Amino acid sequence: MLKKNHIQSLLLCILVLSLVMVVSCGKQAPGPGDAADQPGMTESELSDAERAAREEARQAAIEEQEIEARRKAQQEARLTEAEARQQFVNEKVYFGFDDSALSPEARDALRDKIRWLRANPDQCVILEGHCDERGTDEYNLALGSRRAESVKNFIVKSGIDASRLSTISYGEERPAVEGSNEEAWAKNRRAEFQFTRCR
Repeated sequence: MLKKNHIQSLLLCILVLSLVMVVSCGKQAPGPGDAADQPGMTESELSDAERAAREEARQAAIEEQEIEARRKAQQEARLTEAEARQQFVNEKVYFGFDDSALSPEARDALRDKIRWLRANPDQCVILEGHCDERGTDEYNLALGSRRAESVKNFIVKSGIDASRLSTISYGEERPAVEGSNEEAWAKNRRAEFQFTRCR
């Protein structure tokens, strides 16, 4: 009887040990990315590191977008500046027959140019006086000079340094439009603007 109890106890111990082994072996081994893969790191420390890496990648992407946006803005600014310079040159000031006085339209055009000159203090301009074909060469050279000086005086009175402006008269030598009629003459009585190197 004692022997039978002893055998039953032994079998019970073997059974318990077997169950313990089966249960412990049944646990999954840690997979990749688990805390066990990172020696010395707990799961919470690992998630902090992952969050930091994601945040760093996000910041790098934002910085790259900002750099690209700045590059595009600079390119657009260069295009806008070139367009503004071209508009400055393209917009002429027109005069009445045998006149060097500035019309209201001429003053408005010059105010736009003055704003541009204030915003670009490193730019200098040649003011060209032109005339239509009527009158002698000498007379038209003098009239063209008065027209250029009239433009210069208006700009200088608005606060632009006179050293940035120079004048020249071409008289009737460089017509904008060929023709001997009022329409052509009106387009030839003008002041034009050209950029030059500042002295």
